[in-house]
Amino acid sequence: MAILRLALQSLKNRKTTALLTIFTVAVSVALLLGVERVRTQAKESFANTISGTDLIVGARSGQVNLLLYSVFRIGNATNNIDWQSVEDIRNHPAVAWSIPISLGDSHRGFRVVGTTPDYFDHYRYGKKQPLAFASGKPFSGLFDTVIGSEVAKKLGYKLGDDIVIAHGLSDKSFSRHDNLPFKVTGILAPTGTPVDRSVHVSLPAIEAIHIGWESGANMGHSVKAENIDPASLHPEQVTAVLLGLKSRIQTFALQRTINEYRQEPLTAIMPGIALHELWGLMSVAEQALLVVSGFVVVAGLMGMLSSLLTGLNERRREMAILRGMGARPSHIFFLLVSEAVLLTLLGIALGIGLLLMLISAAAPYVLSEYGLQLSATFLTEHEWKLMGIVLLAGIVVGVFPALRAYRQSLSDGMTIRI
Repeated sequence: MAILRLALQSLKNRKTTALLTIFTVAVSVALLLGVERVRTQAKESFANTISGTDLIVGARSGQVNLLLYSVFRIGNATNNIDWQSVEDIRNHPAVAWSIPISLGDSHRGFRVVGTTPDYFDHYRYGKKQPLAFASGKPFSGLFDTVIGSEVAKKLGYKLGDDIVIAHGLSDKSFSRHDNLPFKVTGILAPTGTPVDRSVHVSLPAIEAIHIGWESGANMGHSVKAENIDPASLHPEQVTAVLLGLKSRIQTFALQRTINEYRQEPLTAIMPGIALHELWGLMSVAEQALLVVSGFVVVAGLMGMLSSLLTGLNERRREMAILRGMGARPSHIFFLLVSEAVLLTLLGIALGIGLLLMLISAAAPYVLSEYGLQLSATFLTEHEWKLMGIVLLAGIVVGVFPALRAYRQSLSDGMTIRI
């Protein structure tokens, strides 16, 4: 305890250098933990996006691409599925429920999802949590819409507001279906998934707004809502279909049947396997980020080593006085190691605090812009292990100047040889 008190007092006497060293270690620790937390929570966020769905069916494509555009609303489909194919699949004896989705339109930067009321009954996220309404109800009228929590928050929408959907992903004045506005009838509770950033409408509504847009552009035919017969609107194509099966034992058999479907080339994927493949593709980037953050920690510790070694030359008289007062070489050794441990511990503590403050401040922005939910929870077991490694590295760094001080003898006397 006496050595620790002496080490603490020694650091106080060199507080400017000590604070700079602590801050350097803290920044490197915050970066290491930040990269690790983003990596793990990104995985959790992606994994929690969809659950309870056994198969996702889309046009012939790679399974990662199909997963990205159908679930995460990233990228575009290679092709659409004919409605007759959807009917054949949903009528298969193994299928318990199906959710067709149609993508391709947008509203002020948010994706529009055409679907059926089954979406609100059967879609699950997280640990099979159902979608809940913060206010309102599912769409029932042709031009009703249900918006995600992020859409409502960012654009300031409330129940009864009118919104205009744009053709394609570029929301420009010439691409808007402003002749057929939608009314907000429901706002979903936050889920931390792409659902929060989606505008949901019915499949017949998707057909209605594209009357006169068959060639991909407005040909000057602006139909009015009162002239549209909802009973005459039937979807011809959709982007993908989410399937829930009566028994998971039938998953592989139905997947093979869909992949061999003769009417058109289709792909059926299992979300969990596709997600695993996605992590495999991202593993190189993950490892690169961890290596970079690891080198930052090493640089911080090297800065501490440089500070201790530089200060040691200035403290040789101090060491000689301690030896003259009866301190053993082992006392000098543990004094230097204790200083390194204190610097590392204080740096770790400051780094953890810095990380939690940054996450608390940045979490709302990251969620709204990137859909990644970061939580300012305390360290996990794995993160504590990383901090243990950093502390051990700090002890090792402290050994080098400690050994040098240990080898200095009282022959230096009270006059230091330069």
